[in-house]
Amino acid sequence: MNDNRENESHGGHQAPQSVAEQLAEMFGPVIHTATRAELLAEGQLIPAPDKDVRQAGLLIPVAFTAAAWADAVEWSEATDTAKGVFTGQDQTGRLWDVLYVTAHAMRGNRDTSTVMVQLYRVPPTGPHIEAELITLRVHLGGDDNGEPVLTVLLPHED
Repeated sequence: MNDNRENESHGGHQAPQSVAEQLAEMFGPVIHTATRAELLAEGQLIPAPDKDVRQAGLLIPVAFTAAAWADAVEWSEATDTAKGVFTGQDQTGRLWDVLYVTAHAMRGNRDTSTVMVQLYRVPPTGPHIEAELITLRVHLGGDDNGEPVLTVLLPHED
């Protein structure tokens, strides 16, 4: 009976579905959403300091997923001590490496919103002290207000 009232209110025609309704019909209900601000506040996204971002030649904010930060950037004296030998690694240098290759990749790929970058870094866990090649995915998107931002992720992350 409710369907008839809806049809009558639109001159006997079904009201067009919104995009959200069409997507929900195809994929089911949304399980979880979060704003970029919420992800930053919860520590799921870690912002790169603006000063470092600008020094690397990037003009928009950059944030890392927690997993990408832990794998590619994070380093402390305790990490170095756990390796048992001096590695020459520090968090500032590791951040610079990622930001620099990101800036280079973004300049060379202006026609796409996602690029893959590769760099060598010493793994933060385990006994290995030799640099290993890793791949990161960098996505150009919008923040909660639609302003451009870069997000650095591990390749399998969304």
